[in-house]
Amino acid sequence: MKTKFFILLSGIFLSAGVVNAQEVDCNTELALFSQSAKIKDYDAAKPHYEKLIKNCEASNLAIYQYGERMFKHFAKNAPEGRKKASAEALIENYKLRLKCFPAKTEVGETYAKIGEAMYDNNIGTKEEQLAMFDKAWKEDKESFDAPRSLYVYFNIMVELQDKGKKELQDVFNLYDNVIKQVEEQEVYRASQAEPLLKKQEAGEKLNSDETRILKNSEIYLSNFSKIKAGINGLLGERADCENLIPLYNKDFDAKKTNVEWLKRAAKRLSAKDCTDDPIFFKLVEALHTSDPSAKSALYLGQLADKDGKSAKALEYYNQSAELEDNNLDKARVYMKIAGNYKSKGSLSTARNYYRKALKAQPSLGVAYLQIASMYASSVNSCGDSSFNKRAVYWLAADYADRAGRVDPSMKSTASKSASSYRGLAPQSSDIFQEGVKEGSTIKIGCWIGESVRVPAI
Repeated sequence: MKTKFFILLSGIFLSAGVVNAQEVDCNTELALFSQSAKIKDYDAAKPHYEKLIKNCEASNLAIYQYGERMFKHFAKNAPEGRKKASAEALIENYKLRLKCFPAKTEVGETYAKIGEAMYDNNIGTKEEQLAMFDKAWKEDKESFDAPRSLYVYFNIMVELQDKGKKELQDVFNLYDNVIKQVEEQEVYRASQAEPLLKKQEAGEKLNSDETRILKNSEIYLSNFSKIKAGINGLLGERADCENLIPLYNKDFDAKKTNVEWLKRAAKRLSAKDCTDDPIFFKLVEALHTSDPSAKSALYLGQLADKDGKSAKALEYYNQSAELEDNNLDKARVYMKIAGNYKSKGSLSTARNYYRKALKAQPSLGVAYLQIASMYASSVNSCGDSSFNKRAVYWLAADYADRAGRVDPSMKSTASKSASSYRGLAPQSSDIFQEGVKEGSTIKIGCWIGESVRVPAI
């Protein structure tokens, strides 16, 4: 009996020793796992990962950071029959991170990554994939901002609508949300880049942190530009007047007191220039009656424009801009006002409104291009000598360059414009003859009232 008791007691102490050994092993296993993962030897890393998940799942965030890289690698490079298992392991890695490190894990971003992994590897139905993205959006849309995640989310909705499992209105509703998220990210990144671009253009050197911020901002702007183009491509003919007008005519009587529906319908018809059809007037009238606002003032301005009442249209547009609290929509109104003044030859006033548009939306490259074109058209009116007049083209080229940097979707057009302006500006022989030095400043008079630096040619 004593012998049995001694054996039992020994077993208890031995078990405690194993637990302690496992606790010590967490650090060892983490070191071995991290070491292999850092050099991308994921086959060697995987057994250590499995031990960590089994015994030390909440010991260190690095388990899940390196685990994500490892399973992404496996899902991409594994033989066809093993890709799905690797993707499921990746999803489990995301879920475990959320469970063990909730304070250090973005909920929306994580659920969106799970949705991407499901989509990329055909895990679950399209409805289940969409539900995961819906979960990401509803629980934490602020961190659901990765360009590809937003594209995949919308793409799944379009696929389901094509199969008759979602309504066209569902597609439009999601489009509004996703595009707004993309554009807000563009504004954020462009606002980071704008002061640094101006610093560069002034000939000042950026420090290492500023260089990194500018480079990252330009990468993000490029990615968001591509994604936005892709999302608009997916929307395609679904948002043409031929589809929108019958849809809104059909639903108008049932929803004419639904302010949110009226806003979205009027906004979409306005954006697609479907303003000649009577349904647009009915929507605007109902909207202005139910909820007079910046939007209804904008649409009344458009109707006045259509009737040739430009002064009245400008009055409505200004009201709209003053009332608007959404910067992206405010920028669109300012662009309309600027275009109106530009067409009348009021270039200084037009520029003021283009600048207001840029203040509201710094990623609006087209505003920079419009200012550049106005400067180029004013060459013969500004400057006190032939050389100084042609120097205006340098300024126009600088504005065109800036357009391509804040809005990568315009990079090709902006680059061609800048190149054309520089071809018309003074060349190296002209600079030599004029006796001006590289880097010196030329003041430009008339309505432009700016200075430009003589570039190195």
